[in-house]
Amino acid sequence: MTPYGLAFAVLSSVHPVFGLYGSFFPVIIYAIFGMGHHVATGTFALTSLISANAVERLVPSVRTNFTTNNNSGVLGLSEFEMQRIGVAAAVSFLGGIIQVAMFMLQLGSATFLLTEPVISAMTTGAATHVVTSQVKYLLGMKMPYISGPLGFFHILQIFLERIYAYIFENIRSVQLETLLLSLLSIVVLVLVKELNEKFQRNIKVVLPIDLVLIIATSVACYYADMEYVYGLEVVGHIPEGLPSPKTPPMNILPEVVTEAFGVALVGYVASLALAKASAKKFKYTVDDNQEFLAHGLSNVIPSFFFCIPSAAAMGRTALLYSTGAKTQVACLISCVLILVVIYAIGPMLYWLPMCVLASVIVVGLKGMLMQFRDLKKYWNVDKIDWSIWVSTYVFTICFAANVGLLYGVVCTIVIVIFRFPRANTLNLKNVKEVEYKYKTEDNCESLKQVKIVSVNNPLVFLNARKFHADLIEIIQKDSTSSQACEDVNKVGCAICFSNHGDGVKIHQSKPLLLPLSRVQRGSRAVSTPVQKPGSLYCSAGGQLRGKVSFSFIKCVGESFQSCHSERCVLILDCSGLNFFDYTGVSVLLQGIQ
Repeated sequence: MTPYGLAFAVLSSVHPVFGLYGSFFPVIIYAIFGMGHHVATGTFALTSLISANAVERLVPSVRTNFTTNNNSGVLGLSEFEMQRIGVAAAVSFLGGIIQVAMFMLQLGSATFLLTEPVISAMTTGAATHVVTSQVKYLLGMKMPYISGPLGFFHILQIFLERIYAYIFENIRSVQLETLLLSLLSIVVLVLVKELNEKFQRNIKVVLPIDLVLIIATSVACYYADMEYVYGLEVVGHIPEGLPSPKTPPMNILPEVVTEAFGVALVGYVASLALAKASAKKFKYTVDDNQEFLAHGLSNVIPSFFFCIPSAAAMGRTALLYSTGAKTQVACLISCVLILVVIYAIGPMLYWLPMCVLASVIVVGLKGMLMQFRDLKKYWNVDKIDWSIWVSTYVFTICFAANVGLLYGVVCTIVIVIFRFPRANTLNLKNVKEVEYKYKTEDNCESLKQVKIVSVNNPLVFLNARKFHADLIEIIQKDSTSSQACEDVNKVGCAICFSNHGDGVKIHQSKPLLLPLSRVQRGSRAVSTPVQKPGSLYCSAGGQLRGKVSFSFIKCVGESFQSCHSERCVLILDCSGLNFFDYTGVSVLLQGIQ
């Protein structure tokens, strides 16, 4: 967490030491109130970028480095730095108050409006903003801070102009040493992280390459005197120890309302997405409203200790995955390491090059930038979701993350409203002379727990969460054991509810359901054998997969014998599923798995 704390503090336009505080206090608060077992809370790139807008607007930059140590009596930092962290702390305080207010209003239930394409596009666009803001550190360029509408294109224009000016007019002003060190740092970080991910199953200890790189470059910069010989920009003085609590400047709260709302919404959305993904992967649940409270308190309380806005970060969460962490205890252990850095190692980071911190930021955003690959997935499932992703991304890079998020939500709702009246209507017909013959043998498998669910509405983000909750409730209802409901099989769209003269009578209340994966056309044997001996035949032709629906099927059976194992079998009648989006498909697959 130490490298990310230092880097994201610089991204927030405050002194790097405040990133160390932001990697300590919020972690403790979230570990107490949060529900994400694998969510690593602390400084976050998107919230840091949003708070930087307020910092640069209210306390304009008068210099571009942190090396000057004009002691003001508070943490040994200048009055300029204390004013800047005061603005960032005010943004964190007000953003946390907004999140706590949303918890009290129980607005967590409205998070179903945040679809996966919208969140993915917003975070990718914001990551593009962050990478662009680090160009001046990566190349050693002197660039003004750009914010406001069309800020991305403005800073891109300045970037191109600077490049041409440096190349054709004054090439000596380019800091080649900074550029080479940045490229070397990025290459080392990417290679080692890829190797860690590839061999994480074979190694017990993951190499913390970010921390190793920071220490190595600090030592090299000190002995080579790079700050004066090559003009490298370094971090500078880092105070030792934890600060005493101090109230954020309340008089500037009305001036940071916009940034506070951005921090509250963007930070919560990104954190909730990581918490949901972790809960889905490791089979536990996360309460949306409780996450509002946890992140709100993680912003309010640390703001009294000079902390910048916090949220869950993808890089740190992925690190918890790789280390095999199971609970928030792992994050609390990392807090001990942060204390060691604050009290012992921190002053030794005076000579840390700023371009190395920028490299850490860029590589840390690799996961967000790689979300461009999701475009192929959205195109294959629903081209409308693909268009929403692209337009939300454009809005985010042209304006801001909170504006892009708002646009994506409104656009998604409007599109669904227009799609509902234009849903296709299916004509269901009776299929005659279709029968199933179930041949029993000694060691058969009796399917007693049978659940039939009919999907009669379009499955989109508006009703996907309720459908999933209803599906789980149906599966768990009247179950004899919890294990029986964990083994759910998708069996298609056919329902058997009648009886035959020479067979066993099948009631509607307890129908016989046969998995379609074990059915072929004609009188052929099963394509997928069951775990225990047995066979299944279909005597009539017809495609049993896809969108075909059967309204009446005759079932013929022989004597059934009880089995030792019970399985909960689920049948989904999707004949009424007129259309769906990516969120609907994801929830449907999640319920079946």
